[in-house]
Amino acid sequence: QVQFVESGGGLVQPGGSLRLSCAASGSIFTISDMRWYRQPPGKQRELVASITTFGSTNYADTVKERFTISRDNAKNMVSLQMNSLKPEDTAVYYCNADVRSRRWGELLTYWGQGTQVTVSS
Repeated sequence: QVQFVESGGGLVQPGGSLRLSCAASGSIFTISDMRWYRQPPGKQRELVASITTFGSTNYADTVKERFTISRDNAKNMVSLQMNSLKPEDTAVYYCNADVRSRRWGELLTYWGQGTQVTVSS
């Protein structure tokens, strides 16, 4: 069994910054791509950023130049540095990753439980 636990959400004023972290634990042989999604109130979940094992990143157009995704492979962690936050960034943020629990095992996708980010004055 694999678990992902997010931390770092909260209330911040427009223009402020937050750093989200997500740590994986359990039966892990290797983690492939890692991602951050978000779900704004009343809207569908959307992909915010992704990072490969070797550090190649992609971002949604709405967060480019403001958000930075990073990972620590030794600690099985992924982070999201969010700067210049806007009210429209308000959402529940979820980490997501593809995990292989055994050397020749199946690659499965796991989700964290989510952390609330609220941008408001």
